[in-house]
Amino acid sequence: MGRHSLPDGSAPAITGSRPPARRRTLVLATGLALAVVAGSVVALRSGLLPFGGPCDGNSTRLDVAAAPDIAPALEAVARTARDGAIRTDGKCLDVQITARAAHDLADAFGQRPADPEFQVWIPDSSLWTDRVGAERGTPLTTAGTIASSPIVLGAVPTAATSLGWPAKTYRWAELTRAATSSGALRLGMADPARSATGLLALARTSAAGGKEGDDAETRTAAAAKLLHQRVADGESGVTATLPKDDSGAARDNPSRNRALLLSEQAAYAHNTESGSGPSLDLFYPQDGAARLDYPYVLVDDEEMRPEQTRAANRFMTLLGEAAGQRILRAHGFRDGNGRADARVIRTAGGRAPQPSAAGPADPPTVRELQALMGMWTITVQSTRLTTVVDASASMGTPVPGQGGRTRMQLARNSLLQALATCTPDDEFGLWKFATFLDGPRDYAEVAPTGRLGDRDTNGATHRDALTAALDSLTPEARSGAGLYDTTLAAYEKARTTYASGKFNALVLVTDSANEDAGSIGLDGLVARLTELADPKRPVPLIALALGPDADTSALDRIVAPTGGSTHRVDDPSQLHRVLLKAIITAGGKGPR
Repeated sequence: MGRHSLPDGSAPAITGSRPPARRRTLVLATGLALAVVAGSVVALRSGLLPFGGPCDGNSTRLDVAAAPDIAPALEAVARTARDGAIRTDGKCLDVQITARAAHDLADAFGQRPADPEFQVWIPDSSLWTDRVGAERGTPLTTAGTIASSPIVLGAVPTAATSLGWPAKTYRWAELTRAATSSGALRLGMADPARSATGLLALARTSAAGGKEGDDAETRTAAAAKLLHQRVADGESGVTATLPKDDSGAARDNPSRNRALLLSEQAAYAHNTESGSGPSLDLFYPQDGAARLDYPYVLVDDEEMRPEQTRAANRFMTLLGEAAGQRILRAHGFRDGNGRADARVIRTAGGRAPQPSAAGPADPPTVRELQALMGMWTITVQSTRLTTVVDASASMGTPVPGQGGRTRMQLARNSLLQALATCTPDDEFGLWKFATFLDGPRDYAEVAPTGRLGDRDTNGATHRDALTAALDSLTPEARSGAGLYDTTLAAYEKARTTYASGKFNALVLVTDSANEDAGSIGLDGLVARLTELADPKRPVPLIALALGPDADTSALDRIVAPTGGSTHRVDDPSQLHRVLLKAIITAGGKGPR
């Protein structure tokens, strides 16, 4: 009898380390393993667990959902367990592997399904489980890390040579800058909205750029624009964009990428696949690579039957043992600590002096990822913004230290700067409000929300019209702020004119509290916005509060039902910067 005939084995030989935020899950997993071992000892002493022999149809089934890249390796381990009649609770272990895209399951688990289809989930990254946790979705318990793979830059040989491979090494920011500075290189990546590899690569680009000055957001957005031109749904899709041969026609084909941001394992799979085209050579960043970490996750384990829990532990043990790790290495994976043997690195395309053994970069936080997705959304997706500007008398107040310029003048100039960053496909509109601005109404639509590149009958663009409308904004003498009725009317209009496929938002700029005593009132407005808000067609309300008299407590209540946010702006000349960050935050909360 070998060790594989034991019903539940010893504690799992899982070697992955986890960030501090996940220590609780490891404690839970350790307790689970000890409980299983203790139970197995009792059963052994009681003579309840048979050893060896055929299964005869008597088995315990475990359903596992896995990222498509690791699913074949897991199936090989599961098949070995079935062929060898590996047992749990005296029954043969029958593990069924289903390949499922991690972003799809993260969406499903984020909605707390009542009866999960799977007992175990092995996504390619803990980013997905963190997101489910942040959304308070299905309870997930991370029990360990079974494999890993660093994210690198792979290039076909001619492109790699042009970047100095293998002798030249780069930090991450230098590497992405070098790869995106030449249009001939054609750098591709997986879509960050659907791929952990793409999102982690974008996170490293942002983090590395942040160490080089205050303009990091602009540089990251510029890199994102270039990368978005050549994205694919996933790594299998992005490797399919490489040239199919070494011919000049294939190399010069503008639809073919010559370099990719991808995982080492994806490069390994490409280089070992027959007929996949030229092999990739890999650049490893000196300052640490982002890493896919393949967590072993129990799905709503408190609802699992005891035999399912023990079967899940048994399979995790098999994956951590030497035989399981050999199978994972044969598919191009490193172990959970990031160690890889020389054959895996060389086959994937690594060569000295590339720092393939460099330690991993720190993983991004959930908040950082939300900001990145917001930036990605507004960078690569057209935007539809309706901006509602306070034109009450107080907006004529001079701002200290600004040469006598008023709040309105500074806010107007800042909004013009924001307008200048918009593309012709973006949509922009402008309202203004005071009290009784248009007869009994507190508001007026100065320019309708429309595509900036559209032209009128005279040939002028909508951008021209918006620029003129902003230039014309002036405070209304002896007027107050009709805040509540204006907000409701503008939000109703934004909801009824919602544009699918765009980032929709309503921006409210004010320096006052509501001063229309006959308006709907704060409670009525919040109730009505709650009725109007639709998570499937989100229009976040972003409130920019200028100066000390803006009623931020009321604004906080107003934006809450819409998924928006309130931001105090002490310097109106910086309003465009605050607006950009607010949109980035709102974009990170948008639909996936």
